[in-house]
Amino acid sequence: MSSSVSSTPAWNVHRLPRADGSVFLVTGGNAGIGYFVAEQLSATGAAVVLGSRNPAKAENAAASIRARVAGAQVRAVRMDLADLSSLQSVMDSLEVERLDAVVHNAGVALDDPPRKETGDGHELMFGTNHLGHFALTERLMPLLSAAPAGRVVTMGSFAAKSERLDLDDLQSLHDYRPKRTYGCSKLAQMYFGMELDRRLRAAGSTVASVVVHPGGALDSLTPSRPPMHVPTAGARLSGAPAALFVQGKHAGAWPAVRAVLDPAVSGGQLWGPRVFGLRGEPRREPVWKHLADTCVAARLWDASRDLTGVDPGALLGAR
Repeated sequence: MSSSVSSTPAWNVHRLPRADGSVFLVTGGNAGIGYFVAEQLSATGAAVVLGSRNPAKAENAAASIRARVAGAQVRAVRMDLADLSSLQSVMDSLEVERLDAVVHNAGVALDDPPRKETGDGHELMFGTNHLGHFALTERLMPLLSAAPAGRVVTMGSFAAKSERLDLDDLQSLHDYRPKRTYGCSKLAQMYFGMELDRRLRAAGSTVASVVVHPGGALDSLTPSRPPMHVPTAGARLSGAPAALFVQGKHAGAWPAVRAVLDPAVSGGQLWGPRVFGLRGEPRREPVWKHLADTCVAARLWDASRDLTGVDPGALLGAR
């Protein structure tokens, strides 16, 4: 008797499976990791939509992708996650009947005080990175549910691994330290991705929610993509030693791309770089202990629902 051998080929970040006919939305797809997620997904034959609050930068990104990917189907829609009331217009501008995946990648990272707020009165990083994507998911759920196996891929951060949420100070009113507040906003995103999948499963939905993080991704190790990103020779030289431990943003995109495309990836999983969670090809990793706390996740969901006035689970019949 011959032994059973899996017919599933090994994942190759440089030889992605085809996804012709699929439609993917990448928030913040005009720069950084989001740009490379969009570029790599465009090479699969899928239609890729770049969500960006800056139309000029988005068009530069789309032009760069078209120049590098023959036959790329890429376009941009205006999207401002800091303005919750504007998100319904995103739905109208998408002009699609279904959405096979959304990559929640867009984010704001502030390095210095003072604390800033969105037009809705939310702390800027928490309001954009987490609440904006929370509300956007509610808007997108009908399109994701219309796909055969829709996916919500949430881009977290390795910085979130050392943070803990203060559920009594989600808006950093009492303890505002920019790097900590950023890490907590990304941790909130990751909690949301995990809790969303639990609610999707409970509702019997065909949509899955996967959480990823890029590890350590530096500009100095990222390939040039003019006019968006053109590292100087000095920056490349100074960043070279770091390549032993971290990687460029093109590689930081790999976990999200795999989470979108690989049928072996399941909802509720966490994916990141292979080497110490900081660099290398994408692999599934154990869900961080604090991220597995379902009580914190449920309380965050309720707080997010109250702050945004929407509930991504309501359309599923989930409670």
